[in-house]
Amino acid sequence: MKTSSQAASSQEISSQEPIAHPSNAKREQILQGAMQVFLEQGYANTSMDRVAAAAGVSKQTIYSHFQDKEGLFTALIQRVTIERIQPELRADVLQGEPEVVLRRLANVYFDQLTSAEYLALIRVVIAESNRFPELAQLYTRTVIQRGRQILSDFFRSHPELEIADPEATAHIFFGSLVSFLISQEILYGKQIMPLAPEQLIDTLVPMVLNRGSHY
Repeated sequence: MKTSSQAASSQEISSQEPIAHPSNAKREQILQGAMQVFLEQGYANTSMDRVAAAAGVSKQTIYSHFQDKEGLFTALIQRVTIERIQPELRADVLQGEPEVVLRRLANVYFDQLTSAEYLALIRVVIAESNRFPELAQLYTRTVIQRGRQILSDFFRSHPELEIADPEATAHIFFGSLVSFLISQEILYGKQIMPLAPEQLIDTLVPMVLNRGSHY
């Protein structure tokens, strides 16, 4: 029988080290296996049988967590993009001087979305976009559209910036980040025409807030 001090100690440990829910651990196991298969086989050649084998689970287990292959791929995109930058897109984080906020967003984008895993997934989306346009549409909705909407709302909340078209300005900002990432990291621009992220940020932020924001 536990003493009161032992019980208190157990309670303290429990509060400090929450145990991961089994279903969350299983979901992560599936996603890791799926990532391996999608990157090796591409979207078209990926089957639930292959994912199940790579993840060490049954197909039924996969279907219990993800409705279909598209749902599984959607979860992967969210895992390597939105889940990494979501903490920086909260309303309380998007506070302060616009220049500081924009620089922080750009730095977070480059810090979090230049991993080998993310870049490999983007290569799959681009390579398969002709046969499976829904993949490109999925990425656009999940990443680009969401980021543009959040930044558009931020610009609207700062009328002193006198930005005539918040949505277009947000598109220019995030579009520049996406274009930089693709040209430098995926199309090997880093070897041909290298440009430091800081150079882009130092030019883009003032342009968006000053010269490029008025009509």
